[in-house]
Amino acid sequence: MISTFDLFKIGIGPSSSHTVGPMVAARRFRETVLARGGAARISAEIYGSLAWTGRGHGTDVAILLGLLGHAPATIDPDLTTPLSDTLRRTGDLGIPGVHFEPERDLVFNFKDILPLHTNGMRFRAYDAGDALLEDQIFYSVGGGFVVTAAEAEAVSAGDTQTPPLPFGSGRELLDLTLRTGLTIPQIQLANELTLRSREAIDAGLDAIRDAMFACIERGLRMDGELPGGLRVRRRAKRLYESLEATKLANSRPAHEIMDWISLYALAVNEENASGGRVVTAPTNGAAGIVPAVLRYTRDFCPDWNDERGRDFLLTAAAIGGLIKARASISGAEVGCQGEVGSAAAMAAAGLTAALGGSAFQIENAAEIAMEHHLGMTCDPIAGLVQVPCIERNAFGANKAVVAASLSLRGDGEHRVSLDEVIETMRQTGHDMQAKYKETSLGGLAVNVAAC
Repeated sequence: MISTFDLFKIGIGPSSSHTVGPMVAARRFRETVLARGGAARISAEIYGSLAWTGRGHGTDVAILLGLLGHAPATIDPDLTTPLSDTLRRTGDLGIPGVHFEPERDLVFNFKDILPLHTNGMRFRAYDAGDALLEDQIFYSVGGGFVVTAAEAEAVSAGDTQTPPLPFGSGRELLDLTLRTGLTIPQIQLANELTLRSREAIDAGLDAIRDAMFACIERGLRMDGELPGGLRVRRRAKRLYESLEATKLANSRPAHEIMDWISLYALAVNEENASGGRVVTAPTNGAAGIVPAVLRYTRDFCPDWNDERGRDFLLTAAAIGGLIKARASISGAEVGCQGEVGSAAAMAAAGLTAALGGSAFQIENAAEIAMEHHLGMTCDPIAGLVQVPCIERNAFGANKAVVAASLSLRGDGEHRVSLDEVIETMRQTGHDMQAKYKETSLGGLAVNVAAC
């Protein structure tokens, strides 16, 4: 079972796999070393996509912060640079006996890839005689999920908790609704209840919603250039002011609603690109789509209430969990179709549920949204989650609304199933050349000057 609270995690930008995951892994290793009573030296080595685009994604800073004991959900984004700068200057991790020198002890390995995933990390601890005390490998597999080799093997072997209403495919999920009479959000809720109380679930869903909306609001206020050297200017604040200025106009184009949806997505992903607080949905690179469509549901659709918002998120999580389990949500594994495509499918499903769509209409909406992102590569210029990532979220959000609208105008009957399109995405990602999967070695990353 993939919980709603595994897919939606509050953290910081710019990347769930390259920032949030490495911080979590480093913090876990710190706890291991502390449990031993300390060490004389610690090293961290990153491989594959983490190495190739790590500087642009802030992977090195994330590892330093994790080794200092910070967590993505609680760290103040404004303190990330001061904290990492202090560590570089002092070498003090707060671990007995350890003096950490990032230039020596944090290694970017551009040649090797660890066996289970391109986003691999290896942490080692040594004693004063340079004898190895601890050696741990972690994989950041997308969406902030981090697993050791042993944990990955346990999942492959099926050694996981079974929920009361399990479903491993879209077909099984639809059959469950027919057999039980429950809706998709009710099925997801029933499974969540094996992990936490109803009160905790509602509070958690509301906290996710509030964090998404707070991210939008901050993005609407901020201005200036995004960090990283591409000199990309924030646009959300100016677009917001322009839309507000036209509210009293006698004649306004009907497609203006698309500008509002785009605005919400741009605001989130500009925050993500600047290292602000965002919610993985299901990743940071695609973090603007679900919040944008959720905000659209609140602001422009009838009969909004808290329960509809919870149904939106539970439904989105059910679809996201299927995609993660049957294919991938990692750009480093399957390209941007696995990030923006997955987010659009989740948002389309959530909106359809919130507007009263049937289970078959929800499945149809998710299929439409995913189908029309197939083949999308992950080719960020300079390894930064800015171009083309920010605009892709605006397009993904609008595609999600279109998918939901098409499904709601139909009866749920359609030719291509969600399972078929997820499998197509998985196969497409497998066949895609590595240079198009979050390495910045192909596509726009090599055809657009990064300076």
